[in-house]
Amino acid sequence: MRALYIPAEIKSIWEDVPITARIELIRKRYQDLKKRKFHEVSIIIPAFNEEKNILKTLHSLAFNRTEKSVEIIVVNNNSSDRTEDLVRSTGIKCILEKKQGITAARNAGLKVATGKYILNADADTIYSSNWIDAMVTPLENDSTISLTYGGFSFIPTGGTSRFTYFLYEYATSLVKHYHKHLKEEAVNVYGFNSCFRRDNGLLVEGFDHPAGSNEDGWLALKLRDKGFGKLKSISAANTLVWTTDRRIQLEGGFLTGVSKRVKKILFPRRFSEVRTDL
Repeated sequence: MRALYIPAEIKSIWEDVPITARIELIRKRYQDLKKRKFHEVSIIIPAFNEEKNILKTLHSLAFNRTEKSVEIIVVNNNSSDRTEDLVRSTGIKCILEKKQGITAARNAGLKVATGKYILNADADTIYSSNWIDAMVTPLENDSTISLTYGGFSFIPTGGTSRFTYFLYEYATSLVKHYHKHLKEEAVNVYGFNSCFRRDNGLLVEGFDHPAGSNEDGWLALKLRDKGFGKLKSISAANTLVWTTDRRIQLEGGFLTGVSKRVKKILFPRRFSEVRTDL
């Protein structure tokens, strides 16, 4: 399912809120989210110089509706801005990983997490209020599933319209359908919207992956091929996560960014080159 417009729930969190007010909101709601001393779910968020976005992400996660006890762990990957200070001001755990890179950061979070289930999130992404349960419940109910994953939509930050991204996302969903049913489903798994059992993740050496592959897709492939179960796509529209289009803007804008992605899709050489968001 694709969304033509940014939902009101997502838009309200993305819009500017005074920092002090947002910090207080997160702090209060996070205490409710933790519920019990022992957590069932750990959300891991790598962050590198994310002071502009991190509070919005934490705001959306703290307002999730769930009966589960949830901890949030932000992994500061050598930020030089106020990322860590802002995270700590909310009462959310922040650890430092000095080895630069998303793989090292995600592994550091996995190592210290205490929850049975690991939810992967990103520091520039907004999550719906039912995201936690939507991703975790299939794993609770079905032992033949090793990992759940969901889709995403873009929040425009440059001159590209939301309608343009809607068309682009619809086209990429067809590519993902092709990979799921005819080629390799693991390439559809993204690190900012997936969930797995912590014990299984540790048994396959976490997010370690060969050169030329992605840490998130490779983890999915390892979990499935080591016999921990199939991959499960969560496709409901209200479980889409909303991420910024900054990578596309940094590549020179929509046309340049999409052109690069189309070439990777049509002429893939490695596991990493069939992805459409990087």
